[in-house]
Amino acid sequence: MSQSTESTTESNPFTRPGFIIAAALVVALIASTIVIFLLPKGQGNAQPAPAPAESSSTAEASLDASAAAGESVCGLPASSETTLGTAPKSNWELVGRIATPSDPETFGPGTTDESGFRSCFSHSPTGALYAAMNVAALGSSGSTELQQKLADKLLVPGTGRDAAMREVAADTKTTAPTTPIQVRGFLMRSYSPSEANIDLAFETDKGALGRLTVSMRWMDGDWKVKPADDGVTFTGATQISDLSGLILWSGV
Repeated sequence: MSQSTESTTESNPFTRPGFIIAAALVVALIASTIVIFLLPKGQGNAQPAPAPAESSSTAEASLDASAAAGESVCGLPASSETTLGTAPKSNWELVGRIATPSDPETFGPGTTDESGFRSCFSHSPTGALYAAMNVAALGSSGSTELQQKLADKLLVPGTGRDAAMREVAADTKTTAPTTPIQVRGFLMRSYSPSEANIDLAFETDKGALGRLTVSMRWMDGDWKVKPADDGVTFTGATQISDLSGLILWSGV
């Protein structure tokens, strides 16, 4: 028996009006990663474009003050390390359908509320990596409540966060992506006490690989994503042929 057009639209998030726009936002980070696999294949060693930089004196002052407050808001220990050249030994748990690292007493998430919203990561390279993966997993969860909290609490305040919050509010029938994907590797492109730029590589269940960069900022005792003015939370999304140049890291 054939499905009606309405029911098919409800079950497939890619056919809902506005979803392709939402896929470019943090509220659908994983879905947008899937979309890039439909684009022409890039070079396996292609490097994503650098994240946009901010230059205002106000932003710089905020970064300095935030970096000085090393301990996380939930009391996780800070680290003086500035590199992450090997894969951390991670415990993994599913957030939606995505295996996500978890070490609540050391790297985070130090706080998980009754809805499953995860936050508070350590002020360290590993904490920044865990935070980036946490955002990717929450964005793929299919839960409107989790995505609203993500946009509100885990994005750096500004025009980009406002755009993401509007997109979440407009998409009242959020659905998790139907194509399973999992993280396969990472690269810490740069790290300082106030900023981190991290490459993440994902693989679909069909074997396609994609790579993107997430830019993080330490503020208010946690790592938050720096979105562009239109709400996009990553740069340099591209399909890759292999995991060359990345540190292998996976939960499944």
